[in-house]
Amino acid sequence: MTAKIVPVIMAGGKGTRLWPLSRSTAPKQFLQFLSEHSLFQKTLQRVSDPEIYAPAVIVTNAEFRFIVAEQAQAVGAPLSSILLEPVARNTAPALAAAAFVVARDHGDAAILQVLASDHEIEANDTYRACIGLARETAAAGMLVTFGITPTEPATGYGYIEIGAALAGGARTVARFVEKPNREKAEALLATGRYLWNSGMFMLPTRLFLADLATFAPEVHASARAAVEASRRDLDFERLDAAAFSQAPDISVDYAVFERTAHAAVVPSSFPWSDLGSWDSVWAVGEKDAAGNVVGQKANVSDTRNSLVLSRDIHVSVHGLDDIAVIASEDAVYVGRLADSQNVGQIVKALARNEATRRLTEVHPTSYKPWGSVASVLSGERFEVKRLSIAPGRKISLQKHFHRSEHWVVVKGTAEVTLGDETRLLNENESIYVPQGVTHRLANPGKIPLELIEVQTGSYLSDDDTVRLDDEFGRL
Repeated sequence: MTAKIVPVIMAGGKGTRLWPLSRSTAPKQFLQFLSEHSLFQKTLQRVSDPEIYAPAVIVTNAEFRFIVAEQAQAVGAPLSSILLEPVARNTAPALAAAAFVVARDHGDAAILQVLASDHEIEANDTYRACIGLARETAAAGMLVTFGITPTEPATGYGYIEIGAALAGGARTVARFVEKPNREKAEALLATGRYLWNSGMFMLPTRLFLADLATFAPEVHASARAAVEASRRDLDFERLDAAAFSQAPDISVDYAVFERTAHAAVVPSSFPWSDLGSWDSVWAVGEKDAAGNVVGQKANVSDTRNSLVLSRDIHVSVHGLDDIAVIASEDAVYVGRLADSQNVGQIVKALARNEATRRLTEVHPTSYKPWGSVASVLSGERFEVKRLSIAPGRKISLQKHFHRSEHWVVVKGTAEVTLGDETRLLNENESIYVPQGVTHRLANPGKIPLELIEVQTGSYLSDDDTVRLDDEFGRL
């Protein structure tokens, strides 16, 4: 048993509202927008006090499992478990599975703090006071949500109507309201009784699972079966696919909070944003004297109230007002900052077109459990890539039936396995990997290994890779 709060961090979302930096395979929670740490890492840091918190439970999917582990390790955050959802479901099944895991590992008297991995929050004294009140309210037998004090009639959030007063300043929940239009949002704010629904919770495990069994028995049964039949995979726990897929696709708000008699809300006035659009990124960013938020690889002149960010290339902006300019490796978005909610429509249009769909899914640079690989140049029968392998890491032992490869070391030392032979390559040395020959690349050094890889052949897609051995279990 534990008296500490057990954080449950939901990190499986694939949102693309912050395109072109956020893609379905590289979503915003794992990106560094305005600081040296990602939103996911900053979420981990908010629950890092060992006097208050047990190690966190992360709910994500198999595609993100290695980046979750690596980003947690990078900030020194111990994890209790990394749960892998086999299929995409809404928040109720994911949270139910996490609650069963916490009950198994910490006892059902534990209190859960449920957090989104992609929110920007200032953890000030007000925040800490709200966490303390939520914990006390949950311990008293309530399912607690955090209601953010509105600063504008926003249409991108759901709303919570506050009810009767509870001890310490918490309130009962009178009702939940779906995302309103502008006119309705203004009317809700005029009453003074409504808060934004943050999607964060503080839950006593036993009560939450009991209410789940009462109001959403199919979710309860599927999640319990998925946990009971789960299996370990390295440092991850894979929920059983057959059981989890039977769970209804439903949010925890619909499944439990709108039906339970135990719903409470803690009014919360700490700075909070779900960073759901580029204008919200601008709103929380550090501004210059002209109101601009400008990334390291950008500069502006005669420009006001604008957001200019770039991932790789340098961007210069002159003579514009209220503009968002966002540059990735292979795409640039330019639009009025006030219209940045419409980025989602652009992404949908790109996804419908076979020629542009990839722009919504992947970056030219993708991150692997051993490092990263970036596409530099491609043609009909060749592709040039830049590989970076972390110290002590190695790619899988593999072969390809339709392509050969040339490797040129540009930094560090490479240990190359080619057939039955293993040799070292230093900077400015190269090796040829013939089609069909078993090979492996490793970094035995203490600095990142960087190589240029030239692939040539009739078929260059990743599904031509046959893995024979892999330390990350990707066979």
